[in-house]
Amino acid sequence: MITLNAKKRVVIENVCPETDQGEFAVRRVQGETVAVSADIFADGFEQISALLVFHPPQTSKNQTVLMKQLVNDRWQAEFPVNELGPYTFTIQAWVDHFKTWQTELKRKMAAVKEIKGELLAGAVFIEQAAKRADENDARTLWTWTRLLQNAKDWRMSAALALSQELSLMMAKYPDKIHVTNYERELKVFVDRPQANFSTWYQIFPRSCGTFTDLEKRLPEIARMGFDILYLPPIHPIGQRNRRGKNNATSAGPKDPGSPWAIGSAAGGHKAVHPDLGTLADFDHLVAKCQQNSLELALDLSFHCSWDHPYLREHPEWFHRDSKGLIQPAENPPHKYDDIVKFNFGCEEWESLWLELKSIVEFWLARGVQTFRVDNPHAKPFAFWEWLLTEIKTKYPAALFLAESFTRPKVMYRLAKAGFDQSYTYFTWRNTKSEFTQYLDELVKTGISEYFRPNFWPNTPDILPEFLQHGGRPAFITRLILAATLSSNYGIYGPAFELVENQALPGKEEYANSEKYEIRTWDWDKPGNLRDLIARVNKIRRENLALQQTKNLKFQSVDNDQLLYFMKRTDDLSNILLIVVNLDPFHMQGGRIQVPIWELDIAPGQSYLVHDLLTEDKFIWQGEWNYVALNPAISPAQIFRLHRLMRREDNFDYYVN
Repeated sequence: MITLNAKKRVVIENVCPETDQGEFAVRRVQGETVAVSADIFADGFEQISALLVFHPPQTSKNQTVLMKQLVNDRWQAEFPVNELGPYTFTIQAWVDHFKTWQTELKRKMAAVKEIKGELLAGAVFIEQAAKRADENDARTLWTWTRLLQNAKDWRMSAALALSQELSLMMAKYPDKIHVTNYERELKVFVDRPQANFSTWYQIFPRSCGTFTDLEKRLPEIARMGFDILYLPPIHPIGQRNRRGKNNATSAGPKDPGSPWAIGSAAGGHKAVHPDLGTLADFDHLVAKCQQNSLELALDLSFHCSWDHPYLREHPEWFHRDSKGLIQPAENPPHKYDDIVKFNFGCEEWESLWLELKSIVEFWLARGVQTFRVDNPHAKPFAFWEWLLTEIKTKYPAALFLAESFTRPKVMYRLAKAGFDQSYTYFTWRNTKSEFTQYLDELVKTGISEYFRPNFWPNTPDILPEFLQHGGRPAFITRLILAATLSSNYGIYGPAFELVENQALPGKEEYANSEKYEIRTWDWDKPGNLRDLIARVNKIRRENLALQQTKNLKFQSVDNDQLLYFMKRTDDLSNILLIVVNLDPFHMQGGRIQVPIWELDIAPGQSYLVHDLLTEDKFIWQGEWNYVALNPAISPAQIFRLHRLMRREDNFDYYVN
């Protein structure tokens, strides 16, 4: 028996956005819209209509938007997302007999043919719609039905039949006898705005002393324009196999160990290190951060030191070798003898997963909403899909940053699983071609629907060669690139702002790493970048074009040592042209092309560009203009472009 529906004549395909045939959600933040497009067509020559159907998280009913036909059978509509949490959407389309009738009516009118029969046929469609309508609309539709049935002035009746008022009413009550429902219901997860625009500062609280001592640094961190203060693990640290200075395999009696070796007799993942203070002190720190417009982010590291209470209480949760011995953790090529990893697939996996979930909930209950997750690629995807879904169902404002420097497809899968932001390969991109190829992959493909990059020039684990050898100009270059290419960026604070570039020989690792010892920083060290960082972050806050990543567009420049790109808002109210010298040692100059055809600027029209870093202003004209960047003075220019609107009484008037 053939199981086909002869009345299903419309085809819906190539729906966008859609991630892995709808298996995973696309990501948005509150206040954005979801623009949905699809190829929609049918056999024959009849007209069709299409409806975008979406369901917000806090409502019981679907909402709908009529889709508009573009070109080549492409249709589009959009809906706003203002609530936190999961939305769903799909598409309906059908052969629209009333629209087809209207098209035929127009054709016959153009040919000056008798249309009385056509008007009677149209009245039938309206009468049928009246039977589907609510009471008020039905009365209006019955009135129109009688007007067409009793038409005396056919031109007036035809104008009514083709009116927008009637068309909208009929669209409200369509005849869906030939309806096609898209085969999948697609998902959108909506985060709070900080998921899309955030500025991170990482600091080791133990180098400040205690939580109370760290509070003294908060006003300056806030002054520099950061909104997220990220702390490495704050928990008790194990003694067995403790690492010493510079990651030495043996520790001296005064070596504090790595904060990532979590757990001791003083407690585990739900405790704080006694040297830092108490949980009450931590709560006070959270409150102080909020008073300084900072959000506190914690490190979420799902592994244990050898001294963690879990090893004694739940030995069944850990990996063992063929001899039954618990194994140390690995992240090839690194081996970490001071920690052990959980066995996420052990016989008692359910109790393990629930306990790890309770850790996240413990800190959420103390006011922490943001987490940087250590090495998530070393844990099962299924675990993250479960955990992040569970947490975000109850705490939709929670944010998770994936610290995953691994293969691209693995990083992207973690984002699909629910991570809100992700570390990237930005740290190791150096040349113009490397930057353009990598960023185009992130912003011009379907990856941008679910993967939000967070750019870090350095981390406690990574001191890239460019920073090791490029001096202060290299740090400035990387700061501006991170802060302008991506709407989310962060720095490992003290080391970056104080231009710390001493590495272990032959490695991209800090000498005297703060991971293994307590450092005393000279906060007023000459040449520090605090004021520049504050200026760059102020520019980010004051320019909406820098508060998203997907609007990045590289532009033409005739020097491969210059990286040149534009960011602008859709309405052209905020246009930024950014040029960065990638050579930290030499002045580089070149001609940059301003895409005036995109910016509503006539070929002969002048316009103002304002360098937001130096406050210099220039009047430019035409597409091509020359720039020169001396890295010893300033390796970058962030131009805000102001379009000239009119000239009156010898005064120029500029907008935006």
